[in-house]
Amino acid sequence: MSRSHITSHVLDAALGVPARDVMIRLERGTPATSASPGEAADGAPSLTWEQIGSQRTDEDGRTTALGPSQLDAGTYRLTVETGEYFAAADRPTFYPQVVLVVDVADADQHYHVPVLLSPFAYTTYRGS
Repeated sequence: MSRSHITSHVLDAALGVPARDVMIRLERGTPATSASPGEAADGAPSLTWEQIGSQRTDEDGRTTALGPSQLDAGTYRLTVETGEYFAAADRPTFYPQVVLVVDVADADQHYHVPVLLSPFAYTTYRGS
């Protein structure tokens, strides 16, 4: 199987370990149709989201089969189910989901999106 165009690596920063068995969904955003017009608060057109893939993180906290191996340029959303992860360990969290919207500007590049979690904070960045 080929590697996803977008991959992720989730780490539990509070424990210093990979975050195993975390569900991540990948969705493609398309501009809303005239039947469902709308704009975001900043004036940008609203998007309709279609799920195109999902995967649970492996023992190392990684996803390599999250979605298709090739994506068109566009806007994509990753939803990391952090509430489920922390609940399974009987740990409270302020963020039941981490929702990341990313622009794939160059369809020839690979996009890696690491996420560092703790129960009351998270951080992310464009990885390599």
